[in-house]
Amino acid sequence: MTKATLAGLALACGFLVFFGVSFIEGCPDCAASEKIGVIVVDVQGDFTTWKNGSLAVEGTDETFVAEVQKAAETAAGQGWILFATQDWHPADHVSFFTNHKDKKPYDLIKINGRTQVLWPPHCIQGTENARVLIDNNLFMAIVKKGQDPRFDSYSGFQDDGGARTEMEAMLKRNGIQKVVVYGIATDYCVKATAIDAARAGFKVIVVNDLCRGVAPNTSANAIEEMKTEGITILDKMNIDIINNL
Repeated sequence: MTKATLAGLALACGFLVFFGVSFIEGCPDCAASEKIGVIVVDVQGDFTTWKNGSLAVEGTDETFVAEVQKAAETAAGQGWILFATQDWHPADHVSFFTNHKDKKPYDLIKINGRTQVLWPPHCIQGTENARVLIDNNLFMAIVKKGQDPRFDSYSGFQDDGGARTEMEAMLKRNGIQKVVVYGIATDYCVKATAIDAARAGFKVIVVNDLCRGVAPNTSANAIEEMKTEGITILDKMNIDIINNL
């Protein structure tokens, strides 16, 4: 069998071989050919100052939401597949301080060995400020999380009890290998979603200026934690860099 025939067979199997040498790792077009998905995390009224949310994160005014909207439109224009996550809590959710006697917002308690932060009631199912503020028509799907009253759910992939959402299956069903993540909040739901995406085998990029965090120190720690998981942190949305990572 000639080398040319071998090269043709290798190409048919998805490999590049030239005179018996594999160029898979050095292929300059391979990164750009990876299918890209975007997860916009929890850009909901109750997390924004724009909508006077009950758990508003600093820096989430109308301008910030407009920037996230523009980035989502740009991503869609690139042919990337967009998903959103949406906190969707029942009124009796375990994370609400109002459901625990003599507790205050941001208290820490133990529940079955887990540390639980107690939050003001937020993103209650069917309420105005639970809505995703980005144009919903841009998303292939909006993944609801935190529906089980017993468990919190920072990640778009699973709750604290280990129950899986549809996110991983949908990403894989659509052939996505690379995932861009941004939204609210850096130190909680963005971090948890990005880390779970990386652990599920996706190449993950977090766009920092399209995120907002609850606190500067925990947000800085979250960035470092994500880096240790192999996640790329970009200061700004850069289509060329993302395509070629």
